[in-house]
Amino acid sequence: MTVEEAVVLARHTTLGTGGPARGFARAETLDELREALAWASDRGLPVVPIGLGSNLLVADAGVEALVVKLGGELAAVRVDGTRLFAGGGAANAVALRMNAGAYGSDWAAILVRALVARADDVVWRGPYELGLSYRRSALAPGEVVAEVEFQLESRPIDEIKRLVAQFQQQRKAAQPTNKRTYGSVFKNPEHELSAGRMLEACGLKGHRIGGAQISPRHANFIENAGGAETADALALMVEARRRAWEMYGVELEHEVVFVGELELPPVQR
Repeated sequence: MTVEEAVVLARHTTLGTGGPARGFARAETLDELREALAWASDRGLPVVPIGLGSNLLVADAGVEALVVKLGGELAAVRVDGTRLFAGGGAANAVALRMNAGAYGSDWAAILVRALVARADDVVWRGPYELGLSYRRSALAPGEVVAEVEFQLESRPIDEIKRLVAQFQQQRKAAQPTNKRTYGSVFKNPEHELSAGRMLEACGLKGHRIGGAQISPRHANFIENAGGAETADALALMVEARRRAWEMYGVELEHEVVFVGELELPPVQR
């Protein structure tokens, strides 16, 4: 396994922004992953698993960390009866870290256990030990999910196809699936309105700063409208939080994971 240096992360994020990483490792086996984690530990660097690059906003100045991208057997998927086993690099598997969800459910509802790797050991953890809650987990910096095991529900294949088609249609109708985004910007607040509905009511659809704009289709998405930088997306988030606070008294909390020296200033009350 080779650790590359100064790899520009804009090529590895779905928004297409972000500066260089101090180290970048592609691990395809558990041994390679532990080797990468030991490399970071020896240098006192944090570890950032990047998955497929969604749900991430990377600082334009880059990040003083080891970024890990899993592949090979660590991205493989297999099914055994109603159990699904997925490597941490498989599509959506990395979303376990934030307990992603949609359409009334989340990963916590079907998770059996996860294999968590650190520089000094590898251990299976159950849902309680992972501390899964709304868009959160108890996974610590430097811990990487190498594999997950899910318990699925058996259904007729025609019903599965119908549900998948229905969800895909809903997603395409409501979200900018053909644009470069990092996914949902803010968590839904404890309010009668979702974050998207709230920001739409604030008149933010289509609002643009630099090369980034709030999606004209869904106000809880930020698109790369051409030449966007992370600073542009962050400025849109600041404006969105300001308007949500002024109009509804709600301080929105970001769902996207910040990588590098990024921070949202407190809302002016």
